[in-house]
Amino acid sequence: MSKSKNLVAMAFDTGGTMSDTFIIDEEGIFIIGKAQTTPENESEGITNSISDALEQWDTNIEKSGHSIEALVYSGTAMVNRLLERQGNSNIGVIINAGFEDLLRLGRALQCWIWLDYGGRLHAREHEHPEPLIPRKQIKGVRGRINFWGDELIPLYRDEANKAVKELLDMGVDSICVCLLCSYMNDSHELQVRMIAEQIMEERGNKIPIILSSEHNPVRGETPRLNALVIEQYAAEPSRKQLIGIAETLKDKGIPAPLRILTTYGGTISPYHKTLIPTMVSGPIGGLIGTKFIAEKYGITNLVSSDVGGTSFDVGLVMERYVPTKWESSLGRFILNIPAIALDSIGAGTGMYVRYNEISGRLEFGPESAGYKIGVCNEQSGVETVTMTDCSLILGYLNPDYFLGGKIPLNKDRALRYIENQLAEPLNTDPYKTARGALDLIEINMKNHLNGMIQGLGYSPKNYTLISFGGGGPLHVAGYSRGLNFQNILIPEWAPAFSAFGCACADHSYRHEKSVDLVIPPDGSMIAFVSSILSSTWKGLKENIIKEFKAEGRDPNEMIFKPSLRLQYFGMLDDLEVQSPVEELTIDYSPDLERYDSPELNEITKKYDDLFELIFKRGTKSPELGYHITKAIGTGIVPVPKPKLPQHELSGKNPKGNASKGVRNMFWDNKWYEASIWEMELLNSGNHVQGPAIIEAPATTLVVPPGFRVKLDKHRIFHMEGI
Repeated sequence: MSKSKNLVAMAFDTGGTMSDTFIIDEEGIFIIGKAQTTPENESEGITNSISDALEQWDTNIEKSGHSIEALVYSGTAMVNRLLERQGNSNIGVIINAGFEDLLRLGRALQCWIWLDYGGRLHAREHEHPEPLIPRKQIKGVRGRINFWGDELIPLYRDEANKAVKELLDMGVDSICVCLLCSYMNDSHELQVRMIAEQIMEERGNKIPIILSSEHNPVRGETPRLNALVIEQYAAEPSRKQLIGIAETLKDKGIPAPLRILTTYGGTISPYHKTLIPTMVSGPIGGLIGTKFIAEKYGITNLVSSDVGGTSFDVGLVMERYVPTKWESSLGRFILNIPAIALDSIGAGTGMYVRYNEISGRLEFGPESAGYKIGVCNEQSGVETVTMTDCSLILGYLNPDYFLGGKIPLNKDRALRYIENQLAEPLNTDPYKTARGALDLIEINMKNHLNGMIQGLGYSPKNYTLISFGGGGPLHVAGYSRGLNFQNILIPEWAPAFSAFGCACADHSYRHEKSVDLVIPPDGSMIAFVSSILSSTWKGLKENIIKEFKAEGRDPNEMIFKPSLRLQYFGMLDDLEVQSPVEELTIDYSPDLERYDSPELNEITKKYDDLFELIFKRGTKSPELGYHITKAIGTGIVPVPKPKLPQHELSGKNPKGNASKGVRNMFWDNKWYEASIWEMELLNSGNHVQGPAIIEAPATTLVVPPGFRVKLDKHRIFHMEGI
């Protein structure tokens, strides 16, 4: 019989293959659950994973959900919709006359940012992304606001009237308005909306009119327009699913409102006016969890690596600082939404592997079997070999223990397909072929990982690596080989680590605004700059308070954190620094014979120190002055956080009950007899020497010959060569 248990927080990570649940009780102890993703109705997969988790505590959500205070979701549905070009393209756009082809032309950066290093070097590989909406749905109107927010040419209201009517006649579902420099002066966009609302009232139909000045008031016309369109194309279609999840959980007795993880590490409501900050929430959860581990372990530099069914995601914690970038690439489009710095490539366990008849070589992706797993899953209908099929025939995976045995895998069927599709065309042994396919994807992972680190002027030996995701423990020995990391960490809860990161995220809103203020080397404009920043932060804070009030939250619970993005004048990249106060003081300094602000001086000093930590002292240039690009306000309401488990250390040798016998595994073109262990039954302090395979229902840790792992008191494995 199930019993009640006091739960305080629950987090979900819905991937293309699996839906993970992470649950915390009142003592900070956590459990994880896992189930197949159900794309047509995500709430079904989530409730299945909740049940899978709570079975371990002999309870269910109806009995124990009443005490939950925090509920956080992350997922990949929105970004997958963009990547697969399966979104809603029935969108109208109104832009400045003469800029109607901006979506098609984009920026040069969009042609190559998604390519690997070799591809970036060769212009023949550069390619513009296909526009998300037809050219006929983009209308231009005359009028111009300049860089400083001054009106140079009044809006041609008759052209705006005509543009709105033409778009409504096409039957578009929404109209996006993105006019030049509207982040400095929104008057023209407001006029367009007023005209549109009048026309819609006359016609008796109403559709959303979205203004870039309200949606994302920051500099950068191309990424601002991209963000506006992608919001309606890929993010907005998920709102119904998210609200469905929220209502399903509410019906089951959970009082906490559902929050969605954002790209900048906070959480927002599914009813929030914009959902694009949640586009890549899944991988971001993993990086938040990485920062949590870095702080708990006192690790200065930690690199996260997340292996899922479709992607390999890498992020860096440098000098215990998690960088946030304001311009990123998503689906080959440049966006100017704040995002924790993270880079992804298509490389996961569900990737298809094919023989290319022209090149005579194996290739993987870009498609993935996702939740269908591979040809080894007879019920899936998959007819193309995947990486999981390769891992299965090589002995790494237990065909009777995938998801704890809930999905039986047919090893013989996988072998037959690998022979027919890959080995016979190559005239090679199927096991060597399968290992070669895994080598191919792991080399790509390794190069991506190494490139991220060396691109900042560091070496892997300056970093500790943490590996997670359902496929991380399976592949980490392969993609880390030869990189000489200081340490390699693999949490026991690796398959739900992104959900763990979601549980570490606070309930927060982040608003930002371009300011483009300059502090000359002589500091002569500090008083003016301080005044503008204080008033901007005040406005941002007022907007955030409105957000919390709309959710029924008490704004007095909120902690407001003002910050700036700034750079040395003339440089291209900025860094984010928190301000000690939300209202800067301005004092007259007799020594300097001018007005000064001690808090602004403290901010620039913080920037100098941070710049030195990341890019080293020789590149500092305070003598150039400072360019403040953005003012940022973040409102935070803290939520319950997980605690790392604490276990007594036992001896190095595992107890006999943890052993599951032996199994042959293929590594470095040889067969080895590997010891098999049940992950949950290993004790903290145990060492396991390769060749070995450590199994859990949701993941498999491969320990090759020449490696061993040690399980510490927090149930995190440390992998090392011997």
